[in-house]
Amino acid sequence: MEGVGRPADDELPGRCAYQGAPGAFSHEAVIDLRPWDEPVACDTFEAAIDALKSGEVGCALIPVENTTIGRVEPAASLVEKAGLRVVSEVWRPIRLALMGTPGARLGDVRTAESHPAALGQCKGVLASLGIEPVEAFDTAGAARAVAEAGDPTRAAVAPLRAAEVYELSILRNDIQDSADNRTRFVLLSV
Repeated sequence: MEGVGRPADDELPGRCAYQGAPGAFSHEAVIDLRPWDEPVACDTFEAAIDALKSGEVGCALIPVENTTIGRVEPAASLVEKAGLRVVSEVWRPIRLALMGTPGARLGDVRTAESHPAALGQCKGVLASLGIEPVEAFDTAGAARAVAEAGDPTRAAVAPLRAAEVYELSILRNDIQDSADNRTRFVLLSV
């Protein structure tokens, strides 16, 4: 994780924006890479970049590339057009879990909700299980929606942390199609 070290005290931004709900991969990356910052959840990549440009936060951590699906759109295009400084970048392993409501069984699941990038990283596994992918704004947001619905036929594809945050059961872990599934995040500053 070179290049994402703690800044000098006079440069501490204090808050770092990311796209997604608490428990998302980007949220995990902020916690791991910038533990001194308060993670700030944003519904969209645009909102995370706007929070940085407006001064609401001191930095933003955005996923731009994945080893399984390539560019993470629209995030990569937004970063290129934002006119912001890329302070550093880091590749992080991405492990996807299929999670459902407590008591749900894998055989009951008909749909799996997640961010399109995450669904693209496990489409082969989902197809082999006969589970229909359903796009959502975020991995952890999908987990929250599944928890709120309480429907055992619905599942989410998200990080393990999302199962903890939203009190879901892991139906199958490591469902990514590639064992070397990694995402490149860039840390942005003004």
